[in-house]
Amino acid sequence: MRVGVVAFGWLLVACAGPAQYYGGTGVHDVTATEVTGGWVNAEGARVELREDGTAAVRKLDGQDFAYDEGWRLSGTGAWRLADSEGGQVVRLALKAPARVDRRAPGTAEDTQPPSSYNWYLYVDRSQREKEVKLFSFYGDPDVGHTYVLTRTGSK
Repeated sequence: MRVGVVAFGWLLVACAGPAQYYGGTGVHDVTATEVTGGWVNAEGARVELREDGTAAVRKLDGQDFAYDEGWRLSGTGAWRLADSEGGQVVRLALKAPARVDRRAPGTAEDTQPPSSYNWYLYVDRSQREKEVKLFSFYGDPDVGHTYVLTRTGSK
């Protein structure tokens, strides 16, 4: 009986996936000034975090399962740097998208994009270069794919 309980426990842990129980990066020393500026990802999304707490977003994909819906939002919103036990996150809110694009090919055309959206971007700092990066998870949380934003030349 005990072996069955232990095996079932391991099965639950194996099915949970890395993103589902992600505790954060453990980074607590990044300042708002360090995340202010321009950010891009490999698929062409752009985020501008301004000093006054406003943000401009261009073609930013949804997080977790929302990514699979294929919409990409553009517009203006607000952001703030928050700290929790697991580490820092940038909370980015877009209340009324100015534009909706679709990621091609094969994204769901019948999926209605949200009328507002909130992103939670984890803050990380590389140990060697001390470079700050922002990331979130996309797709099935069991898989743990990361959506990475790196600094542009503008700050």
